Amino acid sequence: MSWVRELDPRQRAMLDEMGVKVWAPMPVATPAPVPGMAAAPVAPPSPSPVSAPARSLAPAAAPTVASAPSTPPARPVDTAALAHLGWDDLRQTVAACQACGLCTSRRQTVFGAGQEQARWMIVGEAPGEQEDRQGEPFVGPAGQLLDAMLRATGRDRRTDASGGVYIANVLKCRPPANRNPAPDEVLRCEPFLARQVALVQPKLIVAMGRFAVQSLLRTTEPIGKLRGRVHRYEGVPVIVTYHPAYLLRNPADKAKAWADLCLALDQPLD
Repeated sequence: MSWVRELDPRQRAMLDEMGVKVWAPMPVATPAPVPGMAAAPVAPPSPSPVSAPARSLAPAAAPTVASAPSTPPARPVDTAALAHLGWDDLRQTVAACQACGLCTSRRQTVFGAGQEQARWMIVGEAPGEQEDRQGEPFVGPAGQLLDAMLRATGRDRRTDASGGVYIANVLKCRPPANRNPAPDEVLRCEPFLARQVALVQPKLIVAMGRFAVQSLLRTTEPIGKLRGRVHRYEGVPVIVTYHPAYLLRNPADKAKAWADLCLALDQPLD
């Protein structure tokens, strides 16, 4: 007589009805019901108790926080060193400047343009988007208007006509979105302009715009009150007028700007 390795469903159902315990391992599949005989209810398997994970005695690590890109630390301009720089070294120093936060947003610095030994020096405020792209002050519509104003006086930034002209801004980097220069930015950039004036040695400075006037003359008076008079910067005569960008927005004041240029033309250059 041989042992039966596995009971069929009918045999298991009969043994259950008889109360006979079957110690052989039961198959995983659910037995099919036997016709005419009620199938014994099968209770769902009870979930095994899950033990809580062991609590670590080591302190939890602090969450990692992504830090924002850091701004390079400001490096103040060495004004004493600037006093000995020529044009090439000064231009390289400006290009590498990190004296304020504008160095992180600029495309390039805007040094200056024109004749390096000019009789007239035009000082503007700060580079705009086009200046930031091209690396030259007063380009775009405002630059075209300035060129027309200079031609009316017999001058051209590309030649030495009537003694030439040199053009520079107070700031050498464009403020984001063309916002107004911040006082700290003007303060840190002023030594570069001062050295440019010392190298050009102009006979006359035309200050265009509020921030150029405030930087050169150390005043907060509005341009309207400063026009029509001759001021001085380090002994050099200064004529105050409106910025070309302002004149494009307020064309009615172009006549006032022309009057300022006529005052400049009346100044002796010898």
